Amino acid sequence: MTAELSHSLQAEDPVLAYHRAGKMEISATAPLRDADDLSLAYTPGVARVCTAIAADPALAYEYTWKSTSVAVVTDGTAVLGLGDIGPEASLPVMEGKAILFKQLGGINAVPIALNCTDPDEIVETVVRLAPAFGGVNLEDIAAPRCFEIESRLQELLDIPVFHDDQHGTAIVTLAALWNAARVTGRELADLRAVVAGAGASGIAVARILLDAGIGDIVACDSKGIVHEGRDDLNPAKRALARDSNRDGRTGSIADAMRGADVFIGLSGSPMAEEPFATMAPDAIIFALSNPNPEILPAAARRYAAVVGTGRSDFSNQVNNVLAFPGIFAGALQVRATRITESMKLAAARALADVVADELTPDRVLPDSFDTRVAPAVTRAVAAAARHSGVARV
Repeated sequence: MTAELSHSLQAEDPVLAYHRAGKMEISATAPLRDADDLSLAYTPGVARVCTAIAADPALAYEYTWKSTSVAVVTDGTAVLGLGDIGPEASLPVMEGKAILFKQLGGINAVPIALNCTDPDEIVETVVRLAPAFGGVNLEDIAAPRCFEIESRLQELLDIPVFHDDQHGTAIVTLAALWNAARVTGRELADLRAVVAGAGASGIAVARILLDAGIGDIVACDSKGIVHEGRDDLNPAKRALARDSNRDGRTGSIADAMRGADVFIGLSGSPMAEEPFATMAPDAIIFALSNPNPEILPAAARRYAAVVGTGRSDFSNQVNNVLAFPGIFAGALQVRATRITESMKLAAARALADVVADELTPDRVLPDSFDTRVAPAVTRAVAAAARHSGVARV
């Protein structure tokens, strides 16, 4: 393909046109109109602010953007449904994340795509960058490295570190499931769930559902049910096997789904329809893989009372954007040192409660632009941070 033809095709593509020159820019919040402003914004006035912060580092939250800033960090190894596409190719996604932070949470987010995949190098780099930010959002880092990277950064830093692929997905899924259970006249404790996919998001979803008190949960990977008898599990799966699957089920995902009340798909690919027909009456199906869900809603509704996907063109979209802006806004508001499990549960409950009086089988979550969402999640997370003892103000 010639350069001229390639440029012509790009010009005709509305998606590429939308992204031309990127989706964000830096803008000033203080005036810079004349020499007097310059003397305040830069030399000599800025030296007074610097010396004040040097004497009391906590003042960085008052006199810099630290109180409203987040680094969005990736290595480009697990981008959307695209996989390992590298740091440069990940930038459009990171920019998108950043503008969502700004538009929905009032947070200044900076995309940082790292040209390394070694956990030691990523951890060292983020620790060195951290003084400029109030929080770190890890994004699109492949499992199982993402677990180690997040855990190590949480230990090394005194600001919130949050891997959204894990916890954002988990929080929104829990909120949707709480409301789906209400719609079908049940409690979370009445439900047995199957999670298809035991990567970062699948394990996090299973974990938060266990913390929230689900009746039982069985996770499945490409080799079938995750159970304690398997000798091929990584540490994260081994720990999940110990804490879930209380009936000791073994076999394939089809075996797990027989009689299950809930299916949560995070497998990354479509599935055969037959196992869905074996689920319990009034089943709940969240087929969350993008762009192709495990089962399309039209088919899923033959077997389920409530159906959701990860896509915006179907009802009940389970979308992380409902969680992360408010979670970071709440954590930054109280200068939290970390995001605790109770803060995640509080975020899920607040999100579910936004539409508690409006529930139908096709509306178990607010939509992405519901202006009630971010403030409700922010308040709940800030309150939970104070209750957890991780708030500094």
